[in-house]
Amino acid sequence: MSAPPTLLLLTRPESASRAFLEALLRAGVGQVEPIISPLIDVTVIGPLPDLSGLAGLVFTSANGVRAYTALGGAPGLPAFTVGRATARAAEQAGLRARAAEGDADALVAMLAQDGARGPLVHLRGSHARGDVAKRLTDLAIPTTEAVIYDQPIRPPNEDALAALQGTRPVVAPLFSPRTATFFAALPKNAPIFVAAFSEAVALAAGGPHIVSPGIARRPDEAAMIACTADMVAQARKLEARRGRV
Repeated sequence: MSAPPTLLLLTRPESASRAFLEALLRAGVGQVEPIISPLIDVTVIGPLPDLSGLAGLVFTSANGVRAYTALGGAPGLPAFTVGRATARAAEQAGLRARAAEGDADALVAMLAQDGARGPLVHLRGSHARGDVAKRLTDLAIPTTEAVIYDQPIRPPNEDALAALQGTRPVVAPLFSPRTATFFAALPKNAPIFVAAFSEAVALAAGGPHIVSPGIARRPDEAAMIACTADMVAQARKLEARRGRV
């Protein structure tokens, strides 16, 4: 009798969770039973700041690009993004995107090395890490910031709670320390295999039911896909061992 599909708990907002699931399936992650239960909502709040005279836009998530578009942001401007997934979203919005290698440090370093000139504006959510605007301004690249979307916490759905409190292993890709902190506080009984976007995420997600936190080798989508695939493989091995007992 073959093992059941591995439970895969996806906690990003709905569109991001579905896009990540599609990327995992394209990569051949194996048989998974996805449970989509966003722990964070994305609510556009705006308004956009005055964009006249800007040399470019700075985005540290695809959510910022989507909020920019929803608020009527025009295409055509240069956009400097934290990683390739955000750059793809910017290009789909008609912006001229240039991507860093996955985190705020890499984004600041890229702009400094390129000799970027301001003024720039960092369009971000209400919860952001990296202090991008201040760091760029301190490097003589004048940058302001504007909060154009909120990220309220939402409770897990019934399917997610049932999986976490069950006995089957659960693989949970986690992308931010804030989500990981909330995830860590949820009641659990199942063995949990966390695929963490960074060491900070892995630390925030820690708890007694975490079997083996994996950490992506780089802060980008490709590395998270590989890390999640590894956690799925480990969860399947645990399920197989249990089946032999």
